[in-house]
Amino acid sequence: MHHPVTRRSFLGASIGSAGLALGNGSLTRLLAADAKPREKLPIAAVVTVYNHNSHADVIVGKVLEGWTQEGGPGPDLKLVSLYVDQMPGNDLSVGLAKKHGCLLAKTIPEALTLGTDSLAVSGVLSIGEHGTYPEVPETQQVMYPRRRFFDEIIATFKSCGKVVPVFNDKHLSYAWSDAKQMYDTAREMCIPFMAGSSMPLMWRKPSTTLPLGSECVEAFALGCGSPETHGFHALEALQCQVERRKGGETGVKSVQALQGDGIRQAEQAGLWSKSLFDAVVAASPTPYSGKFPRPKEMAKEAIFYLIEYRDGLKATVGMNTGFTHEFSCAVAVKGQEQPFALTFVPQDGIPFGHFEHQLRAIDQMMHTGQPAYPVERTLLTTGILDAALHSLADKSTRLDTPHLTVAYAPVDWPFPKGNPPPIRS
Repeated sequence: MHHPVTRRSFLGASIGSAGLALGNGSLTRLLAADAKPREKLPIAAVVTVYNHNSHADVIVGKVLEGWTQEGGPGPDLKLVSLYVDQMPGNDLSVGLAKKHGCLLAKTIPEALTLGTDSLAVSGVLSIGEHGTYPEVPETQQVMYPRRRFFDEIIATFKSCGKVVPVFNDKHLSYAWSDAKQMYDTAREMCIPFMAGSSMPLMWRKPSTTLPLGSECVEAFALGCGSPETHGFHALEALQCQVERRKGGETGVKSVQALQGDGIRQAEQAGLWSKSLFDAVVAASPTPYSGKFPRPKEMAKEAIFYLIEYRDGLKATVGMNTGFTHEFSCAVAVKGQEQPFALTFVPQDGIPFGHFEHQLRAIDQMMHTGQPAYPVERTLLTTGILDAALHSLADKSTRLDTPHLTVAYAPVDWPFPKGNPPPIRS
């Protein structure tokens, strides 16, 4: 069982310290074929919806039915309760709860206590993704109830006088104020807390990462899809690399979102590098819609997020450029003629194995009380995304972001090597 975390033990394992850099046996064992299973810890899941291929399905489903979701080996976790906020006609939760003897709770407190007066789980998965929720009118940010889920989890912790690790899927909230409150509360209560995209846990081409301590000059990441939903993935792809630069992460000074002529004008003003853009496009193995040759002009739908870090690093995220449908990143490193460039490769079909590797990190936190990688990464990407979408809504105004003074040191949590396995039909 997971024991309550004290302030001393939490600070001793702080994710902000370099002491969590991986490579030690306890973390390497997670990927070893002969690793001995640990006791299966009871956990609760709090989700927006549970239907086929939802984030609840591809994360919680691996707890219920193994890494491949076909009944084989899986994490050392046991789902004992499930709260589902919305149940549309294609809901899977009722049948799965019955099949696996899992409590389908009517409230979040019931999910965490199993209807008793005590905390009855050793960890909580909070998955506020998918479902029908309103949008912020000005920015079209989806108002997923991640803060509400978190607040109810915290209220239950307080009433029970105990805390356990919590994982929050994707960005902490659509609103920076909510995200910061969640982060601060977790710190104050010494709650082991992780969040984020599965992007940093994907396969990579080439199978490498930016060396720690690199003197980064500029960075560029590409992505496609929704400016918020997929823009967050692109930001995490960028951040999991640039956080490794010399001096570690110190935060972001300003953010600006551009469209149309503003993108070209920013290039002419030296705000982003065409040569670095070309390098990241070249690193992307598949052009947009699989079409050759690649287009020669930027798509009209393109959106660029310009990011100025507090230590002077310039970075850009280009969404929907028309040149690729991959998520890629290139970093210009001082003294190196060619940029460091890589592409993030998902298993683009069932069982979406990149979520397996994210769940391995979550599993580790549930058992040790130590986050596998810094939640500060996602606090920062949450804030960048919120600022970018507000800039976009405000006619591409450059926004100063003194609130994004987020400092932390990266860790070397392992990503999967080689290529994704074949998908199931």
